[in-house]
Amino acid sequence: MQQQISVITLGSADLSRSRRFYTEGFGWTPVFENEEIIFYQMNGFVLGTFLKASLEKDMNRPGVLQPGAYALAHNVASLEDVAPAIAQLARHGGRIIRPADAPPHGGFRGYVADPDDHAWEIAWNAAWTIDANGLVTFGL
Repeated sequence: MQQQISVITLGSADLSRSRRFYTEGFGWTPVFENEEIIFYQMNGFVLGTFLKASLEKDMNRPGVLQPGAYALAHNVASLEDVAPAIAQLARHGGRIIRPADAPPHGGFRGYVADPDDHAWEIAWNAAWTIDANGLVTFGL
């Protein structure tokens, strides 16, 4: 089986609140939206925000979705970009859960939760390159 991810879908209690966070906070543009789901074309996969109850029904797993058991990451081009990105996301409905700082393993990072409490790490690391298409490559 090919090593890739096609879609990541997050459960959302309020799509308009979630939309504001992703479109105004990150500056992303939806490629599709209706009353239940919004899709954002990413670099190599699609991110979806789906009304929580509708996603649970779609998966045939009512009442199971809980945020916070994972973290998604958004890498930025420089150390100086981390704190402003976190602040921008907070202005658009996010909640800072860890201010930007330097972890012992290197780089610079902080965490912000989206309006549905999904954790996003905003990070920079010199060993992780980002090409012109936004593709991140892990390298040591």
